[in-house]
Amino acid sequence: MKPIVWIHGDALSPQNPALLRYPKAPALWVWDDSLLKDWQISLKRVVFIYECLLELPVTIRRGDPATELRRFAQAHGADCIATTDSPSPRFNQIADAIEADFNLEICDGPEFAAIEGYVDLKRFSRYWKTAQQSAFEPTTGGY
Repeated sequence: MKPIVWIHGDALSPQNPALLRYPKAPALWVWDDSLLKDWQISLKRVVFIYECLLELPVTIRRGDPATELRRFAQAHGADCIATTDSPSPRFNQIADAIEADFNLEICDGPEFAAIEGYVDLKRFSRYWKTAQQSAFEPTTGGY
């Protein structure tokens, strides 16, 4: 198996489980123009994400994530795309799109917060109102 690693906004850490599993694999982050527009991501958030990316061994591209992941994987002769799980519906859409062409390995990471039901992921403050109580409970690891 020859993987690449897909880095997304729910695992922006050097302790990303997919990066740890495949430390020598090329990694890719894609600025998702559609998501940035639809979710009205603020410039502050974009800068925060970019600063996180500077700490990672990652190639940065812009466009449709599924298309860019396919191109990146093909350019590196990869047959697998490894990533870390995410609760985001957009993650599921992208994952479904790339699974048609590549094996997708989703690496589980430690759960940040135990939340059941709908969670508004468009704004961190809304998410945090739902997650903060369980997020401060002791965990068995983290990234």
